[in-house]
Amino acid sequence: MNICVIGAGYVGLITSVSFAKMGNNVICVEKNIEKVDSLNNAIPTIYEEGLDDLLIDCLENKAISFTNELGDSVKKSDIIFIAVGTPSLDNGEVDMSQVYECINEISKYINRYKVIVNKSTVPVGSQNYVKNLLTKNGVPRDNFDVISNPEFLREGKALYDFFYGDKIVIGYESQKSKNIMNLLYKPFNIPIIFTNPETAELIKYTSNAFLSTKISFINEIANLCNKVGADVDTVALALGLDKRISPEFLKPGIGYGGSCFPKDTIGLISIGEKYDCPFEIVKSAVSVNNKQRIIPVDILLEEYDDIKDKTITLLGLTFKSGTDDIRESPSLYIIEELLKKGASINAYDPMVSDEIKEIYPNINYFDNIKDSLLESECIIICTDWEEFKGIDLDFVKDNMKEAFIIDGRNMLSLDEAKKRNITYYSIGKGHTKGC
Repeated sequence: MNICVIGAGYVGLITSVSFAKMGNNVICVEKNIEKVDSLNNAIPTIYEEGLDDLLIDCLENKAISFTNELGDSVKKSDIIFIAVGTPSLDNGEVDMSQVYECINEISKYINRYKVIVNKSTVPVGSQNYVKNLLTKNGVPRDNFDVISNPEFLREGKALYDFFYGDKIVIGYESQKSKNIMNLLYKPFNIPIIFTNPETAELIKYTSNAFLSTKISFINEIANLCNKVGADVDTVALALGLDKRISPEFLKPGIGYGGSCFPKDTIGLISIGEKYDCPFEIVKSAVSVNNKQRIIPVDILLEEYDDIKDKTITLLGLTFKSGTDDIRESPSLYIIEELLKKGASINAYDPMVSDEIKEIYPNINYFDNIKDSLLESECIIICTDWEEFKGIDLDFVKDNMKEAFIIDGRNMLSLDEAKKRNITYYSIGKGHTKGC
């Protein structure tokens, strides 16, 4: 099929290369000309496992191209995917301005029947609003159908999820558009849920809010475990063996981040308020997460009372391993609190980005773990990068001003820290005081 994807951000780029790989002709439209040039030269603008090779393959096969020219791209396409940003406004509502701008522009170029797909995360009722906006802009009703097709991609595993996900959700109205979407997705051999647009739009928010709630729940249990001497990993294992619960998203830590969970939980709360349906459980999940992500600072203050002029090493800046995304990362909130209290910060992350260096130019950034620990008085592990499991604890003991670790992702062994007289705090697995 001839497909146009508008937006070369995370969702748009993954969507584009995935459909191109399956033999479709894909044009990805992006305003940022620097991104367009990079992508046409096979240089990904995001980090995602497997993306480099897939992009090269699709370009060599001429299955994909990138442009900032919208008009011809829309005219040539049978299906148009809207994959632009829908960030949160200050009041928690979803900012739909980019979607509406996109619809206003494509309205000028729809020359025959098109299926227009909302791939962006949009509030309930957006499909109907987009449909009415197209009609208002003079597009004949016979020339389009609007589909709601939310994404369920995990950063770091997005390509795997697109090709081998557990479900595809399609909200439709006409049989014609349903048949086209079924044909498009059939080669993926993934179960498809066909439903009305409102249900499809709500499924996305419901999924992310439930997973966020699950994370916040186990984090509260982890905090109690630390106080009563229980082991949260064993608690989580027992919970996960219950088939009604499952073990997924029961890993304690310093909270969730990224582009989806924080935005979508707040978005669902806002939608609920609009329809007089307060989501008290989801509100609690958000509140717990807000407190959880700065727990390391609370531990520091318990240990030192005052951390002014102390050097703290942050290991991990991205919100999770396998990505270069820092959006809503707990590390950002920890940095803010440490700077407010006058601490000096060293930082190491294998995927450190220019973006965070621009936000925090006064942080000391390092190219390896060991250099970041010299002259430091505490390590805070913020991200679950695999290499952090191999931290040399003997080096920590011998080379830091104080051998003190706050393990926000439970990467290290309490027993190994204890053997070396290192002060070590976990999330829900106890702590040990060094000499």
